[in-house]
Amino acid sequence: MATRVTSSRFVGRGGQLAELQAALADGAAGRPSMAFVAGESGVGKTRLVCELQRRAAADGVRVLSGECVDLGEGELAYAPIVAALRPLARASDPVLDTLPTAAREALDGLLPGLAGDVGSREFIDEAQGARARLFEALLELFDRLAADGGLLLTIEDLHWADRSTRAFLAYLAASLHHERVLVVATYRPDELHRRHPLRPLLAELERSPGARRIEVGPFSRDELSEQLTDILGAAPQADLVDRLWSRSEGNALYAEELLAAGLDGRGALPPTLREALMVRIERLAAPTQEVLGTLAVAQRLEHAVLAEASQLDRDVLRDSLRDAVASQIVKVDSEGRYVFRHALLGEVIADDLLPGERADLHLSLARALESHTAPGAHAAAGIAHHYSAAGDQPAALVASVRAGEAAEAVHAYGEAAALYERALELWDRVSDAEALAGLDRVALLRSAAWCHHTDHNPERAETLLRAAVDAVDEKADPRRKAAVLERLSRQLWRLGSPEEAATTRERALALLPDDEPLEERATILASRARELMLSARYREAVDTAREALEQARAAGAVHPEIRALDALGVSLAWLGDDAGLPALRKSIDLALQADLPITAVTTYVNLADVLLWSGRGAEALAVADEGALIATQRGHSYRWLKLMRGEIAFRAGDWAKAEASLPTDGRRSMYNTFLNEAHRWVELALGRGEHDRARALLDEAEPLVACSREPQFIGPQAALRAELERRHGDLDTARKAIDEGLDRIEFCSEDRARISLVSAAGLRVEAETALRARDLGDHDAEQAAVSTAEMLLMRVEATAGEHRPIENANLATARAEAARAAGGDDSALWAAAAEAWTALAQPYDAAQARWREAEARLGQADREGATKTARDALEAARAIGATWLQSEIEGFAARARLRGEEEPPAAEGDDDPFGLTPRERQVLELVAGGRTNREIGQTLYMAEKTASVHVSRILAKLEVRTRTEAAAVAHRLGLT
Repeated sequence: MATRVTSSRFVGRGGQLAELQAALADGAAGRPSMAFVAGESGVGKTRLVCELQRRAAADGVRVLSGECVDLGEGELAYAPIVAALRPLARASDPVLDTLPTAAREALDGLLPGLAGDVGSREFIDEAQGARARLFEALLELFDRLAADGGLLLTIEDLHWADRSTRAFLAYLAASLHHERVLVVATYRPDELHRRHPLRPLLAELERSPGARRIEVGPFSRDELSEQLTDILGAAPQADLVDRLWSRSEGNALYAEELLAAGLDGRGALPPTLREALMVRIERLAAPTQEVLGTLAVAQRLEHAVLAEASQLDRDVLRDSLRDAVASQIVKVDSEGRYVFRHALLGEVIADDLLPGERADLHLSLARALESHTAPGAHAAAGIAHHYSAAGDQPAALVASVRAGEAAEAVHAYGEAAALYERALELWDRVSDAEALAGLDRVALLRSAAWCHHTDHNPERAETLLRAAVDAVDEKADPRRKAAVLERLSRQLWRLGSPEEAATTRERALALLPDDEPLEERATILASRARELMLSARYREAVDTAREALEQARAAGAVHPEIRALDALGVSLAWLGDDAGLPALRKSIDLALQADLPITAVTTYVNLADVLLWSGRGAEALAVADEGALIATQRGHSYRWLKLMRGEIAFRAGDWAKAEASLPTDGRRSMYNTFLNEAHRWVELALGRGEHDRARALLDEAEPLVACSREPQFIGPQAALRAELERRHGDLDTARKAIDEGLDRIEFCSEDRARISLVSAAGLRVEAETALRARDLGDHDAEQAAVSTAEMLLMRVEATAGEHRPIENANLATARAEAARAAGGDDSALWAAAAEAWTALAQPYDAAQARWREAEARLGQADREGATKTARDALEAARAIGATWLQSEIEGFAARARLRGEEEPPAAEGDDDPFGLTPRERQVLELVAGGRTNREIGQTLYMAEKTASVHVSRILAKLEVRTRTEAAAVAHRLGLT
């Protein structure tokens, strides 16, 4: 009979522990990472993590730990994070005092004794920004905790993680950069069924270069023998080791429990680990088993709650708890709560309860928690879960609504949505539900829809809003019906149904009286103005925004006034009206006065954007910096402003700064934010010649762009895709991208900037197409390309004009490309384009124009001019870090044998700068005529293999990859 259950000695796992310690050392050195410890229940994951924690603490590393809880459907938001932070708050850890005020405010909802703020449902940016702010505050806290010796954060039982915890882990994986942190999470792979929500997250996180996956398998026979020796106090008999190793299959917990049940390995053994656990539990006294049943349903409890829920006499409860602790079934955690020594013990006991027993225990726990726990998201979620599991539908309805509100307060919108939906399921089953819940069904539907919307689940939000629309009697309450329809119209817009969104909005407006100013009308009009602005229907947006402003100011409604001013300012600015900038400034001021900093940041982005596209890059950067400072002072994130800074820096030629402004590859945002990030990364990737990376991002962005009606995304996607395909020689696909992009932008759009952008990119493609056709002697294809180029040029001309410096520079480039397409490549046109881009302080575009100017000069027999211009372009490309352009210029200079400053001039009369032999020139002429190697051999009386060797040498001398490229070079430079 074993005298104790667990081994006091750390057995085996040397390799796994060494790997974790190496990760910890990396973290302490400023190379943060995440490690995922996987293994079946009872195999020793927790023991491994505890040993790591012990050694880390001994080395001066700060250790935080938390566990995920198997409660309901995961509505206990941030469970392991709260568990890890609670000791800091209770001990008033001095690190908390060092946090900025904004960070402390963001953490209010998670730390005991502090209240969160639901936030404004009027502005989605504020709600989504609040969760980002919370995540950033947690990361800031971890960074400060790790400052001295590093930080180890462990999360147990990740397979039970709530969705907010999963979201935070994804954020950590993408955001950890230099913090001295290691995050270790354990999970059971066998718990992850095919649709388990953790599976896709793990698949993403474990692929990260900074992540480790550590498998914990069963003990070997020798390791089991060592474990048994420590438990028994003496070396076990060989046959006992053999029997236990065979039956337990090396599972550490199973072996321990077999001994704890008094088995010597010679008799009949329980067939499963769960049955082995029950053997020992059933030997305990009946009151002890009752206490364990209560604890199994709750999973962890403070003494006061357990005392009330169990309803046992004080002395009986005390003796029962001592018995459970002495039997090493229950332990007391660092916060004085009773928990099972191993989660599987609780699971076994809970599974053994009869349905009636379980329901009674849930009801007792719900009432005890109401009496003895402080308000907060966790307590509210626990109460709601237990009332629901108990079958007390009226109490479950009320508790679910309160828990949903509490989850919103800590920005756990997914959990809040689930709780509100539980209340909706109970609504028709409960008498007088409205009086009990303190709100009607429409309000509950809107709350659930809002949370789904904020948690990026627009389809479900739409369904709930449609139900809310149907539930409102428009004759009895037309204003409310209109308000719900307005919300539905926003959702439809987001789902890519602008026509239905517009119809829904008009239906809402028709319900409102025309003879009085109403906030509802102002809100609907402001929403309409914003969508028109995003669709680049600027004149319509101006009229609608002005009407919204009039209504908002008359009704004293600040929220729609802010939205209307933003839409008005952007639209006027794109139309070239100077009144747009003051309107945007007014929107920012009102948002800050109304304590809507994220909304203000959004308008800062819009203001910087219109300045940048007006050729005022320095002013745009100043605005972006101003917005970032405001956001920092108020403790808010400013992701779009960072992207704006990156775009400004890219155009200014400071690509190192541009890259530093962008999030890392591993961090993925949602919807339009991802599109913005993707396009910024693609610009850099194309500039550096990282074409595979650019293609992957464009492919990932394509489905989202396909659903968008916003030219700000459609235009760059088309232009970038066309450029990528042009470089790879797939001119048909490039032309298709241009055609589709223009068709979508020009449909009821006034976005001259993006029409200019895409048309100019199309001209480059048509010039390449015409050149190829001319090289191959395909007159029809050449004329078709020239004709298309002329039509594209007219489009660019239509966008240019006074106060349109970007479009004017595009026009200068477009004219040069059109001449190139027509066979009259003109260096003067390219020089004009380079000067236009230089005047705008956009050196990358200027350098590309200089490169083309050098090519044109060479075609005009101006080798000296071509040499100097190519050298200037090359220096600019190198300064920027534009490795693709650098390679193109160097290749051109090498093919044309342009001399550098240190090289002597070419020999007089040398009309072959490539060093081709007379025989190779004969072969090249046949290659240009489309002959195969066999045909070349037959024509020149040489073996096919010899012809192949000649072709290979020619390709190398011309520095081209294909026979088509060789033919094009030969034709262009007059070598054939």
